[in-house]
Amino acid sequence: MKNKQSCRQSGFTMMELLIVIVILGLLMSLVAPKFFSKLSSSERKIAAAQMAAFETAIDTYRLDLGKYPTELSQLRKSDEPRWDGPYLPKDIPLDPWGNPYIYKVPGTDNNPYELKSYGSDGKEGGADNNADIIHQ
Repeated sequence: MKNKQSCRQSGFTMMELLIVIVILGLLMSLVAPKFFSKLSSSERKIAAAQMAAFETAIDTYRLDLGKYPTELSQLRKSDEPRWDGPYLPKDIPLDPWGNPYIYKVPGTDNNPYELKSYGSDGKEGGADNNADIIHQ
């Protein structure tokens, strides 16, 4: 005959598994906000870097043609005389949130142009990750 101890199966109880799941959930709730804030910060840095590349291309266009482009697509293709482009090596990218960059000529505050991204919400204004990124 088998004794009662040999019939018992080894393993974790439901209570032990629930405790482990709760502990993992608490750890994730502490780590996830820091991870996602770093991700948002890197998206803003990518947008700023892309806008700096636009700025260089826009300034080179102005040096060649004596005026600023009226739209960003002119950095890739134009019928203007003295156009010596393309001034960007690839098609004009969207911002890191999938929205087109906003380009205005003339810009605000007596600037020759304004280049901006509306941030993660894609709307003008906002704060933190939703704040606009502006190059003038």
